[in-house]
Amino acid sequence: MRSEGTCSLTGGEPGSLVGSGRKRLFCQPGVAAVVLVAVFGVALLIAVLLSGLAARSVLSTSLLFLLGGALVGDGVLGLIHISPDSGIVATTADLALFVVLFTDGMHVSFPSLRQAWRNPARALSIGLPLAFVGMALVTHLLLGLDWTTSLLVGAVLAPTDPVFASAIVGRVEVPARLRQLLNVESGLNDGLALPVVLVLIAAAGPTSGDAESSLSTIALELLAGMALGVALPVAVSWLARLPMLGAEAKLQPLLPLATGVILYGVCHLTHANPYLAAFSAGAVLASISPNAATAFGPLGGSLAELSKFAALLVFGALLTPHLFGALSFGGYVAVFLAIVLIRPASLLISLIGTSIDRRERLTAAWFGPKGFASVVYGLTVLQAGIPRGDEAFTLIAVCIAFSIIAHSSTDVPIARMFDVEDLVGIPDEPEPAQADGGAADGGGSDAGRAQRPGGGDEGC
Repeated sequence: MRSEGTCSLTGGEPGSLVGSGRKRLFCQPGVAAVVLVAVFGVALLIAVLLSGLAARSVLSTSLLFLLGGALVGDGVLGLIHISPDSGIVATTADLALFVVLFTDGMHVSFPSLRQAWRNPARALSIGLPLAFVGMALVTHLLLGLDWTTSLLVGAVLAPTDPVFASAIVGRVEVPARLRQLLNVESGLNDGLALPVVLVLIAAAGPTSGDAESSLSTIALELLAGMALGVALPVAVSWLARLPMLGAEAKLQPLLPLATGVILYGVCHLTHANPYLAAFSAGAVLASISPNAATAFGPLGGSLAELSKFAALLVFGALLTPHLFGALSFGGYVAVFLAIVLIRPASLLISLIGTSIDRRERLTAAWFGPKGFASVVYGLTVLQAGIPRGDEAFTLIAVCIAFSIIAHSSTDVPIARMFDVEDLVGIPDEPEPAQADGGAADGGGSDAGRAQRPGGGDEGC
């Protein structure tokens, strides 16, 4: 139920007067969106000011935005009303996932991947199915959901997202094969899980009209996404090499940006899979136009951060006491097992017999956060109108929330095991040698490396 003094982002009665006494809020169309933008600005300012401390400790800027959304949502202050069926939830999560996959794809080194493709392949072909089945089994036993819905929960929570482990994936000091494993696994498992999610939604029972898809349609969408992700960067690169064309130096970072914007629009207009397209396009663009990818690095890293923060803020507004109270004790046990047992055990099993050492295996096994793909797929489950879909979404949302907290707060301590120093990019104490122009000489470059991958460092 909407609290007094709340602006809704789901529609409602424009121009209605809500609230009482001196604290009345005139909810005209767009006011709720402005409130959300203002809250985002405040959270962004605080995150930037605390980012130095966060990069040296367990403090997480991701957690800050998640808590900020929960604070202004219905659960606490009630400044904005966002429900799971609000368009802004699916849009921000979808856009954030696309941007993150596009920038992540640029850090895939094809020569390195050709030499070390076996580890990501084992994670995708063995670890992903094991995590899917393991989560389904736990859901069925602890929550009593039917097998189809339990398998659906397993498929939604199987994809991983290294965006919440940036101190691992974004540091060149961390072994390349570990970064390659986490990056490629997360870049591809989103698209691999989607067909399973759609098929299980159709099999779960009566659904809303848009949810039903045939296997042939799903396969066509996946192939179309992959094809667009390869063809569009190739076409753009060819155009950029024509004698009469060419980008001015200061505008070169916008060339990959324009490619990504076009790709996002075309994928949604043609129903091609946007996530496979984004990751493929990033990888292809970095391979055929390395200079453009390097120029785009700082801008891409900033865009990935902003889109991630926006999606976290909106998702945080869904996290109300009512949502957490609706999950049973068995559900919380399932969440705990999903984070500390199912994902780690699945990946460790998939890596048996490989040359990866024990420390790298444990790190890769732990960093299997539930990210924006799970948010998008979870909302798809809820909006499909399947029986017990509300229960499934509650479990999914709570699991994502706890995963974000756990994984985004442990990346820096674990990164230190690999002798990763100066995680912020600035020294703990000022150095006299850098008094004049030190920040300009080295601070900016190092700071960029402390962010999401995309600051101009070599990828995997």
